[in-house]
Formats: sequence, structure tokens, C-alpha cells
Amino acid sequence: MSDQLTRLLSIMARLRDPDCGCEWDVAQTFETIAPYTIEEAYEVADAIERDDMADLRGELGDLLLQVVFHARMAEEAGHFAFEDVARAISDKMEARHPHIFGDETGVMDGKRWEDIKAAERKQSGSTSTMDGVARALPALLRAEKLQKRAARDGFDWPDHDGPAAKLAEEMQELREANDADRAEEAGDLLFAAVNLVRSYGIGAEDALKAANAKFERRYRAMEALADGDFASRDLDAQEALWQDVKRAEREG
Repeated sequence: MSDQLTRLLSIMARLRDPDCGCEWDVAQTFETIAPYTIEEAYEVADAIERDDMADLRGELGDLLLQVVFHARMAEEAGHFAFEDVARAISDKMEARHPHIFGDETGVMDGKRWEDIKAAERKQSGSTSTMDGVARALPALLRAEKLQKRAARDGFDWPDHDGPAAKLAEEMQELREANDADRAEEAGDLLFAAVNLVRSYGIGAEDALKAANAKFERRYRAMEALADGDFASRDLDAQEALWQDVKRAEREG
């Protein structure tokens, strides 16, 4: 183990010491730390998207701290330690790459990868195709993963027409829903939209992320054109600015 990793583990042990540690760190649990772990993972992704290597170094450290924090709490409870975490992922990576660490030959393709993961789930006691899709994933991404799992069992539309018709059906059901059912119908509509996007081989999370960025860019451009009084304009005037921004993007 490297000197710096040993140092980090020692720092966490000191922070968690019930007699001389930090009161905040000692008070934390898996549940209270989990949101920070998710946040740090997003901050890593953000640094990568901005191509900021200096920031990425720091964010990876923050994410590593989360792993060390969880492992320390687990060790205190007698479940496992950081070394067990490292051993488990090393074992998993070797098992998932039999063409590198085993006797298999050839290139690892997507189907072989999924077959290996399915075998792992079965070995761990999995009884359903849906097992192992993390509940904490962003809802859009989780919807896509659930649909892909179902598709591997053959439960999928053969073309774009099926999910397109289902999306139209869900739109109508949302229009007709009463107050008690509206949220459920809205969820069904979003789930159907993910299915249609997936049928075109497009990742829904990536597509919506790009749409968010485009909307934000155009909105900021409208605000700039309005010179500080965008919100005071009526909808027709705001729409005119929107069209101006779109036209400027097309032209260049």
C-alpha cells in the first residue's frame, strides 16, 4: 500500500476516533454520508466535462475520501475494511476480463460483458433480471437500464412505431388524468419517452443533458439581447427573442 494511501486511512481513523476525533465525522453514518458520495461523483464528472485536470485531481481525491469514509465505518462495525474493498474490486476486474487475466481469447464485446455480469448476479443469489439496477441512480438513467434489462429477455418493441404509439397513449392519459392519478401518469409518460429515445440507440440521460445545455445557452443569450429586462417582457416578446437566438445559431 502506498505511503499516501496509508496516510489517508490513518487520517480517517483519527477523525473517527470517538475520544479525540472530529465531532462531525464521528457522528456520521452510511446514510448521512451517501449523499456526499453521490455529489462527489458528479463533481468528478463535471471536472472531466470541463477538461480541468487540476480540478479533476482534487475531485478524485474527494471521491476517494468517500470510499475511505465508508470503509472506515464498515471496519468499525466489524463488516469489512478498506483492504477488503480493494481486494473485492480486484477480484471482480480479473473475473470480468477473462481474455486478459484468464484463458479466453478474442475481444470482449458487449454481450460477453453482460453475460459475465449476469452470471455474477446469479451467483450472488439474484432471482430477477431487474436485480442489481441501483435504486439511487438518476431516474432517467435507471429507466433506461431497466428497459435494457427487459430487452435482453426479449420484452421490447421490434421497431420505433411501438414506443412512439405508447408515448402518444401516455400523453393522452396524462391529459385525462384526475388530480390523484396525474403524477403517476406523468411518470408513465417520461418512462415511455425514454423507451422511444432508446429505440433509436440514443442514451436518454446524454440526450437530456445536451438539451439542458442548449436551453441554458439560448436562455442566457435571450437575457443578453433583452439587456436586463427579459422578465418584464410579455410572452410574445420573449418568444421573438427566442426565435432571434435560434436564427443566430443557425446562421452562425
